[in-house]
Amino acid sequence: MSANFWTSSHYKELLDPEEVDVVHQLDKERGITLEDFKLIKLHMSNYIARLAQNVKVRQRVVATAITYMRRVYIRRSMTEYDPRLVAPSCLYLASKSEESTVQARLLVFYIKKLYSDDKYRYEIKDILDMEMKILEALNYYLVIFHPYRSLSQLLQDAGMNDTAQLTWGLVNDTYKMDLILIHPPHLIALACVYIASVLKDKETTAWFEELRVDVNVVKNIAMEILDFYDGHKMITDERVSAAMSKLVGK
Repeated sequence: MSANFWTSSHYKELLDPEEVDVVHQLDKERGITLEDFKLIKLHMSNYIARLAQNVKVRQRVVATAITYMRRVYIRRSMTEYDPRLVAPSCLYLASKSEESTVQARLLVFYIKKLYSDDKYRYEIKDILDMEMKILEALNYYLVIFHPYRSLSQLLQDAGMNDTAQLTWGLVNDTYKMDLILIHPPHLIALACVYIASVLKDKETTAWFEELRVDVNVVKNIAMEILDFYDGHKMITDERVSAAMSKLVGK
């Protein structure tokens, strides 16, 4: 892992799991439960990915946008900061911080194309106003380190280049959870390599033991990812709609 991660704002901003799983008081008053909170963030992560696909930005921009969105809700309520506006605004901000700028009008065009529901339909001014509020909620800390950065080297060192597509997909899926807010990115990458090694029956025990990391931490992250996949099978559109219906409309 690059040494500058340990001196970065990203490292300083890492949280304990119990700090992440907190529903804001204003949201509780609207009947939003912890399960609703997680479902809405998952739905918004998928929304960001879908928008990004249409405006054609790199996966890194998507990952940064989702990280911003998840960080915002550590400090702000969904009642005051509508996720349907925060999500595209985070993508807009991430496209700038990752130097792949997307015009706000292009985002607005695709939002209208993708969603007929008026609750999603925001204008350019709304995105620009929310961008300023997001910057404040993030304390202007915009640098995000991602697991992708170390993944290629780890796969090469482990002799697992043939699992690159699988492992990359696993890393993409970690953004459907809050792992990036809790763990250093190289440990998330290692957890994905570990899962891929088990799935593809690769012998990596000796390689993992040589690494200067706590293998139990890596295995625990891997278990969180696998638990997410198990729980994800139970998520229905109805459950997501029920959670989203508790948000304040425009």
